Amino acid sequence: MSAGSPHLIGWSGDAVAESVLAVIDADTAVIELSVWGGWDRRLAAQARTVLDKCLAEHPTGVIVDLHQLRDPHAVSASLWLTACSQGAAMEPPIAVAVCVPATAPLARRLRRLGARDWLVLYATVPQARDAMAGGHPLPDRMHLALPPDPAAALPARSLVTDACAGWGLGHLRERARLVISELVVNAAEHAGTDVEVIVSSRGAGAALHLAVYDGDPVLPRVRDPVPGLLGPSLSDRGLGLRIVSAAASSWGALPARGGKLVWAIVRSRPEEAPW
Repeated sequence: MSAGSPHLIGWSGDAVAESVLAVIDADTAVIELSVWGGWDRRLAAQARTVLDKCLAEHPTGVIVDLHQLRDPHAVSASLWLTACSQGAAMEPPIAVAVCVPATAPLARRLRRLGARDWLVLYATVPQARDAMAGGHPLPDRMHLALPPDPAAALPARSLVTDACAGWGLGHLRERARLVISELVVNAAEHAGTDVEVIVSSRGAGAALHLAVYDGDPVLPRVRDPVPGLLGPSLSDRGLGLRIVSAAASSWGALPARGGKLVWAIVRSRPEEAPW
């Protein structure tokens, strides 16, 4: 999977998938969300679900493209205001940019509600991309392409060690090494495809974001451990994601074009003192 290719995110459930589409760019970690069609209860529910999941993936930013949305009475305004407020309250904060024609009723209502003071409006998506790249610089990030081999966890751990040393995050090193090891081994064993590891610093050096792409679209799930030949032990099968859950502050998985992305965030804990 190419590090420069965008990754498709889609959560449709029983809704019409063509009405809401989100794509994450692996290089910028910015999600672009497009909504189109007539605004009604079904589209509102779908857009809210996708927005919540986009924010839960902790991207560096979210660009909401509403050029194809038909909302003559600007009923959707509250959703975009809420998304911006939620993003700003997260740690680290997530910038949310809304793209809507300046003369549209929705843009006028957002301005009347005071959005110009804290919700960034853009007339076009390219303007939002340029502004987000300039106003919200991409955090430091390191890439590594690996073969589908459990032994690939070794260079992945070394990458995390180097990242922690370079970014002054030595206090997160051991937990981050454990998490990336489990994610890479899971990808190698269950996906059987080439693996891409991306490590980035988030929140002005307060956290480490670990992401692993593979070519299998099946999302991981926590399973009950299967005892090994020598009885219950830490080598039992099925413990990988439980270990990730215990060591990371948060983690998740999302569909990607040609496979999936599994991510985790490792933050400082009270008992850990930064070096």
